[in-house]
Amino acid sequence: MNDDIVLVERFPEIDDYLRLRIAAGMHAMSREAATRALPNTLYGVHLEQGGEVVGMGRVIGDNGCFFTVVDIAVAPRLQARGLGKRIMTALDAWLQRNVPPSAYVTLIADGDAKYLYAKFGFVESAPIAVNMEYVMEAGGVRSYAHLEPK
Repeated sequence: MNDDIVLVERFPEIDDYLRLRIAAGMHAMSREAATRALPNTLYGVHLEQGGEVVGMGRVIGDNGCFFTVVDIAVAPRLQARGLGKRIMTALDAWLQRNVPPSAYVTLIADGDAKYLYAKFGFVESAPIAVNMEYVMEAGGVRSYAHLEPK
């Protein structure tokens, strides 16, 4: 049951953020990148179970024209229990209260996560618009390894 999992309206600290990204199978971030990024969170939440951070999600952007939902992650042992939906419900409520008319709200959906995000009004924008990306490695080298099938 999910009764023992508490939603906290605050994004987790750096160590929990880095740990949970890796545990959930997401691209690892450097401590330097996380140290720069996390203070710029517009709104974030995390899920706790017995004091352990087991889920998270946040909104980033310029707080006017562009908002992006990122870092939606749930510990593998608790996936497929509605916790991603619980995180998205909190983020969606904040977005509805805080995003001004004409602003873009975006996210990148990995795999079947697009079905969850569709429940919150997100639609695929291709072929009108497509996501384009690379990961910056040391020395300014662009990497695309994260895009290769696992």
